Amino acid sequence: MGETLRLEGVSLTYQAENGEIEALRGLSLAVREGELLAIVGPSGCGKSTLLSVVAGLMPPTAGTVILGGQRQSGLSPQIGYMLQKDNLLAWRTVRSNVLLGLELRGQLCPERVAAVDALLSTYGLADFQDKYPSQLSGGMRQRAALIRTLAPGPRVLLLDEAFSALDYQTRLSVTDDVHGILKSEGQTALMVTHDIPEAISMADRVAVLSARPARVREVVDITFGAEPLPPLARRNEPAFGRYFNKIWRELDA
Repeated sequence: MGETLRLEGVSLTYQAENGEIEALRGLSLAVREGELLAIVGPSGCGKSTLLSVVAGLMPPTAGTVILGGQRQSGLSPQIGYMLQKDNLLAWRTVRSNVLLGLELRGQLCPERVAAVDALLSTYGLADFQDKYPSQLSGGMRQRAALIRTLAPGPRVLLLDEAFSALDYQTRLSVTDDVHGILKSEGQTALMVTHDIPEAISMADRVAVLSARPARVREVVDITFGAEPLPPLARRNEPAFGRYFNKIWRELDA
């Protein structure tokens, strides 16, 4: 499996009101094609800052971001970014919301619109495409937001605490939905979360960051046997607790 994204020696220092802040120091990390890599670390260590660097929103002070073998500089149409809130527009229907990214990029061609309609159908939103966001459950809204992000065909999807605004029960259900969509679509994804069980239940690997300035302490391979398991099923496996203890010890070291 080849690499889709690579960070080589990425450092970032920025100016804040109370002086310079060194957020990242010499951070190197690779994301394989089609995998979901989760990032965990102490609060305030720079997890979301790292995603901003990958997205091109903040240029690194040093080091390089390589996407598909090409060094990145600035914003890239190959990066999709899904934030904590779904940010669906209340006055647009579900279908017009998921088409918004294509509209803004001038990509509303029949082929891409057909692909979006297929995603709505495949993931249970076709019957709700003419509804408005207020008429959807939290899980449906999150699915719509994910389809909107996937519509332009990003090479890498960034998920920044994408489920933290949901209640716990909905969150568990949505992680199953989102994981299923990402794996079905073969989507490469980099996910930041403060929730260790969420990381273990969804990811192929978990990168553990140090306290600020963030560096990679360890990358843990997550496997649950030969057959892939959805997130909820993973939580019932004996290995789940062992992975939790291993990652917790790294964070607490």
